[in-house]
Amino acid sequence: MRWFPWFLALCSLVAPARPWQGIHPGASSAIDVAGKFGEPTRKLTARGQEVLIYSGVQAVKGTTQAQFKCDPVTREVKRIDVYPEPILDAAAIEASYGPECATHDHHEPCYVKKETAQKRTYFLYVKQGLAIFFKEDGRTVLHFAFLPTPG
Repeated sequence: MRWFPWFLALCSLVAPARPWQGIHPGASSAIDVAGKFGEPTRKLTARGQEVLIYSGVQAVKGTTQAQFKCDPVTREVKRIDVYPEPILDAAAIEASYGPECATHDHHEPCYVKKETAQKRTYFLYVKQGLAIFFKEDGRTVLHFAFLPTPG
């Protein structure tokens, strides 16, 4: 079928980002965030983005901190970084989100193991718009990043 590759390409263009707590990277706005969680603990500008930070007594349940990175003009949420309160390890991540792509069928959710410039390991679930960064030990989760899916 000649149309099959075009159909798959079209489907990937409309793939939604993985939401977190009802906020969708690439679709929700800073107004949606404030409506859901109230005024942030802090607001700052970093790397050309407005960052809404919820921490301390305003931390979202189950986190020590959540950061919503927004376009300063459109105020659209571009990325969500979540620092979980419980201690999570790589096995818990694989059980929840899927195994490494090299070890199973690529039709199911899977990750590609990568490394940051600072030599920290992270799992990138491309199709889900999710990156999970590990502490220096390479086993314990530091934070989650919810990103728009590639389109």
